[in-house]
Amino acid sequence: MRTSDRGVWGNIVIDLIDTDRVRGCLLAGAAGDALGAPVEFDSWSRIEHDFGSRGITGYTAQRGFGFGAITDDTQMTLFTLEGLLRARERGTDPVDEVRTAYLDWFATQGGDVPHRTGELVHDRRLHARRAPGLTCLSALEALAVGKAAVNDSKGCGGVMRVAPVALVAEPGAPDWAIFTLAAELARLTHHHPSGFLPAGVLAVMVRALLGTASVEQALDAGLTSLRENAGAEERAETERALHDAVASARGGTPPPGRIEQHLGGGWTGESALAIAVCAALCASDLRDGVRVAVNHSGDSDSTGAIAGNLLGARDGVAAIPPEWLDRLECRDLVEKLAEQVARVRGRAALRGCSGPGPGC
Repeated sequence: MRTSDRGVWGNIVIDLIDTDRVRGCLLAGAAGDALGAPVEFDSWSRIEHDFGSRGITGYTAQRGFGFGAITDDTQMTLFTLEGLLRARERGTDPVDEVRTAYLDWFATQGGDVPHRTGELVHDRRLHARRAPGLTCLSALEALAVGKAAVNDSKGCGGVMRVAPVALVAEPGAPDWAIFTLAAELARLTHHHPSGFLPAGVLAVMVRALLGTASVEQALDAGLTSLRENAGAEERAETERALHDAVASARGGTPPPGRIEQHLGGGWTGESALAIAVCAALCASDLRDGVRVAVNHSGDSDSTGAIAGNLLGARDGVAAIPPEWLDRLECRDLVEKLAEQVARVRGRAALRGCSGPGPGC
């Protein structure tokens, strides 16, 4: 993977983009997370038995979750965004700032972190422990004491949290910069290429969708960045999974059994992204896409969150079912952070900011 130029982040110019799409990406991602959370770990046969042939289509309190309850997927997405916004405000290294934000999240999950640096860490709702990823916890435990986080994990905990990279980057920024930053953020905890390269693809796709690309065009941009920034061997698994996603989406919505057979259960980075991309490609609308993404035997909250990020970036807030928004946990936090994105981008645009410094 291409080595990051730390100066690139400071040299990206920010301007105003459609705030509705920013909100849509974050809110639909959280809603997809909340929809899929109660059926994560359930087999499709169990989901079908409990909810019918279309599977789960609305919030439920199954498995002890409250209606609309988010999981670590949305929690970590919000902490990613907080770190990126802090880097933008201060003109500092986004990887360092997000690493610090992740340690704040680790503290909310019971981790021993002596210094709390952000605001989100003080919101008690984010201290809920909703089956956090073991790789994220173990990696952050090492980082908290100054040790290197060494693993070969390709779990989906890296990709499911990086959509904010696209939200904070200027729409005209080079795809390689967005790809590389997202992959580096995922690699803070997940060191297998299939754990961090899908994060780069997702960020490039979200950025393209914010710019009114179709899902097909966004995927082309993501695959191009993957080929340009990763070697043939390390990208092979992710590339193959995404080509399988396209094949699975041909001919309409694939049944859950076929999704699992061809794309896996979403437990790994490349599988989670592939399921979400497949759902986004074949869906008639955002509601249908998120529904397809969560109804399978696997990591339903992560695949729902990623599909929501993609389709929310494309369609905006109005496409999200009102009943999903009305009972969505921490909606106010999501809205607050989306407003901060708009403020930071707008302030920099008005000043013609093109580098690090106060207000950039």
